[in-house]
Amino acid sequence: MNKHHYCLIMAGGVGSRFWPLSRVNKPKQFLDILGVGKSLLQMTYARFINICPRENIFIVTNEEYTDIVLEQLPEINPERVISEPLRKNTAPCVIYSSYKIHKIDPEAVIVVSPSDHFIQDEKKFLTLVKEGLTFAAGNDALVTLGIEPLRPETGYGYIQIKKGGMKYTHNKNIKKVKTFTEKPDLKMAELFLKSGDFYWNSGIFIWSVRTILNAFEKHMPDLYHLFSEGEEVYNTDREKEFIFKTYANCTEISIDYAIMEKAENVYVLCSDFGWSDLGTWNSLYEHSQRDDHGNVVTGGKILLYDTHNSIIRTDNNRLVVINGLDEFIVVQSGEILLICPKQEEQRIKQFVNDVQIRTKDQYI
Repeated sequence: MNKHHYCLIMAGGVGSRFWPLSRVNKPKQFLDILGVGKSLLQMTYARFINICPRENIFIVTNEEYTDIVLEQLPEINPERVISEPLRKNTAPCVIYSSYKIHKIDPEAVIVVSPSDHFIQDEKKFLTLVKEGLTFAAGNDALVTLGIEPLRPETGYGYIQIKKGGMKYTHNKNIKKVKTFTEKPDLKMAELFLKSGDFYWNSGIFIWSVRTILNAFEKHMPDLYHLFSEGEEVYNTDREKEFIFKTYANCTEISIDYAIMEKAENVYVLCSDFGWSDLGTWNSLYEHSQRDDHGNVVTGGKILLYDTHNSIIRTDNNRLVVINGLDEFIVVQSGEILLICPKQEEQRIKQFVNDVQIRTKDQYI
């Protein structure tokens, strides 16, 4: 196992699209969403110990979740859990973590991954990531894992590749990126699928620590200078005070907007290992075992009558009887019950906002 290979797992999100199961005090990445006896974070950590040494795996999360991370991963060194004082999206967490890793190992090559994704073919995933680490170690390259699209999906961003990939990389799986496109409408997604030039943006990245810090210096100089001022304090007792002040002043921006859409040295590692960001109840439905009526049922005492193609999830101590539903989401968690047609799932964020306005944070 290569001592210069590192992994950064991002585990600071709140997962509001999985409300009411995912709540601010214990969001999606810390839940056993798939019903396998492990949280998504635990599954992600177990995946990456096959790629890099355990001591080279870092978890970056909001400081309010640090204790949950340590509880769910008791084997991890607490120094490998990076706590953010504020939520500022993914670019600040990447540059902060990169500086900490750079101070330990200036030759580090890092795979950056969300904590809550679904990977079907683990073996193929590991093979591709190792291939990406090798490429990033030998090239000034920002690599993103692109997923071969299976349908005209409007919920994902897209990556367009340049033609003639081999002439750029001499590797059939790694191609030069032409453009990034945010979530398209259905008509545009259909055109992307038909063209064969586009891949889903997985949000999984690979780069050397030098390359990503150079990219911040070039494309986000304000953010770069803010964090570079702390080079002497990273991994010391003075780090916490410095980071608190830095986060209060830094821009809230994603790594895609900050770096990937601006940089010229971006490559896509074309992948087909069975991936989902598990970003919605519908995506969970697609990757869950169903009964003879197409229902995904998780919970204790649930009786269904004339109910089909639905997601039903309840606490174990509740008796729930449902009659006559088709294509619905029914989720009971604690004192909250959500009933919503599957095709209107995008409204859940609106529901959460409305609940917060009426009740403040009591049910969020």
